[in-house]
Amino acid sequence: MELLSNLALGFSVALSPFTLMLAVIGCFLGTIIGALPGLGPSNGVAILIPLAFSLGLDATSALVLMTSVYYGAMYGGRISSILLNIPGDEPALMTTLDGYPMAKAGRAGEALVLSGFASFFGALFATIGLMLLAPLLSRIAYQFGPAEYFALYLLAFSTLGGIASNNQAKAALASCIGLGIAMIGLDNTSGMPRFTGGNMHLMDGVDFLVAIVGLFAVAEVFVFIESHGRGSSIGVKLEKVTIPVKELVGGTMTMLRSSVIGFVAGVLPGAGASLGSFLAYMAEKSVQGEKAGFGKGNPKGVMAPEAGNNAAAGGALVPMLTLGVPGSGTTAVLLALLMTLNITPGPTLFTDRPDVVWGLIASLLIANFVLLALNVPMVKIFVHILSVPAWVLLPGVMMISFVGIYSLSGSYFDLLLMIVFGLIGWMFRKLDIPTVPIILGILLGNHMEDALRRAMVLSDGEWTYLFSSPISIGLWIFAIAGFVAPMFLRKVLTKPQAITD
Repeated sequence: MELLSNLALGFSVALSPFTLMLAVIGCFLGTIIGALPGLGPSNGVAILIPLAFSLGLDATSALVLMTSVYYGAMYGGRISSILLNIPGDEPALMTTLDGYPMAKAGRAGEALVLSGFASFFGALFATIGLMLLAPLLSRIAYQFGPAEYFALYLLAFSTLGGIASNNQAKAALASCIGLGIAMIGLDNTSGMPRFTGGNMHLMDGVDFLVAIVGLFAVAEVFVFIESHGRGSSIGVKLEKVTIPVKELVGGTMTMLRSSVIGFVAGVLPGAGASLGSFLAYMAEKSVQGEKAGFGKGNPKGVMAPEAGNNAAAGGALVPMLTLGVPGSGTTAVLLALLMTLNITPGPTLFTDRPDVVWGLIASLLIANFVLLALNVPMVKIFVHILSVPAWVLLPGVMMISFVGIYSLSGSYFDLLLMIVFGLIGWMFRKLDIPTVPIILGILLGNHMEDALRRAMVLSDGEWTYLFSSPISIGLWIFAIAGFVAPMFLRKVLTKPQAITD
């Protein structure tokens, strides 16, 4: 009964005309952003956050808009993967393995429709999982003290770094850079300035929205200019779109298995949609066997990763809302949005602001059906977006970034800082250093420091207090395993490729 009453509250928020309009707009924009190669959900949400503030949206409306963009971008990533063999984002990489061969065989429309339904299945499964699991996890989170939160933040850094890069040292370096940037400004305890260089603009620290828009949106523009050039555009053709009912019915268990795997991967802090997509594809390949012809245009090879990555996208919202720890790079950006709106994610969010949480969940349920309606009959429209020339697209992205950031602070210094972060992001892309751990460090650095200080005050400086409870010990074990395990996993996963080569 409590669940039903909470859902009723959520739908009373979500079904208001304005919130419903925001969900539809977010789904449409997200699908376009996801379809554009390389942008992805993290960049899409980062680009549009300044727009949300420029419009003066309240917490619920802004979160509904951004999460609809998030879900839409996860849907849209498959379009360029299937038609062009260019993943719209990392999670869509696995979709290229069977999606592009289907397109070359004249079955592009079938692949797009199947992937759309699989995305719907996975996202709907994750939203229901969020609805059932998040309140339970929020109750468990009440048992967390400063030692447990410090270990939890450490877990977020170690696992997110392990998935975000092929090099653990580079991921650790990026995390340290983010933590260092978080230390800039006035010390929370003593009030003394730290690492400001005497610059008054840095007394309040570095605004994480400036860093996010710079590292993601502006850096993406620089990368696009360097790799594509001014006049680049993409033109594609698509045959008649039909709904393959037989393949959909036959792939029901595929979508269910992949959704479960993806959701679990998403709930784990740092794992994210990339791991969910990969595990779902590999699990389905092992279930179907070698004779199924995976990698040669098997429809289930399209459905599995799409259900997995969309389920993981929804699962990543669980730790963000209940523990205040992002489950993926995009939820790290959403976490920054919540903090800017003076909303503190964590166990108290469900009791202090139930309208925000349940309005979001109800909006996501509606957004899934909106996205299904958009992504099947309107596939051809989204495909035409891929032909937008760079000289139109790039100035639009930069304009939104500059106007949005300036409208927030009215400071020219923030605009210069945003460009600096853009150059850093561009340089780090060339060096293959992940930028998501930097954002995580800026977001969680001060909270992690405060948790450590409180733990030391409570224990009178006894460092063993950090390992004083079963929860904290378990989190430390998972943090170490999350940092070390990817090294071995990559060795195992690259062995078959090396043999093939």
